[in-house]
Amino acid sequence: MKAKSNIEIKNRRASFDYEFLETFQAGIVLTGTEIKSIRAGKASLVDGFCYFSGNELYVKNMHVAEYHWASNWGKHDPTRDRKLLLTRKELNKLHRAVKEKGLTIVAVKLYIADNGYAKILIALAKGKKEFDKRASIKEKDLRREMDRM
Repeated sequence: MKAKSNIEIKNRRASFDYEFLETFQAGIVLTGTEIKSIRAGKASLVDGFCYFSGNELYVKNMHVAEYHWASNWGKHDPTRDRKLLLTRKELNKLHRAVKEKGLTIVAVKLYIADNGYAKILIALAKGKKEFDKRASIKEKDLRREMDRM
């Protein structure tokens, strides 16, 4: 039995800029040094988003730092596009949704699952307008005030 991993890299900016309609859990195709960097917590999803190339889904702008102990032969490109693994049914659903105006797929969270594999939580999202952002800030402030009392 493997120990529970506490690696969880979040994209906090995504929840502020987007309204999540539906989330999906996807596997990622990684090289050996990339998974070692992720297990060390050296990854970032700040500008991460997903796009379709043919019938395959890729994540772009996900930064995985170079592994410190890797040789020159085993090093990877930190910002390369990484293929996501989803079922055909989920891919078709996302592909149809992205063709609609105003919807996109954003990377929300990167984590190590119980089975030891790296997983990424992606969300079908709709961009928030400026007044939506102000409303969510106000809602958070009200919730914080209620918790204090």
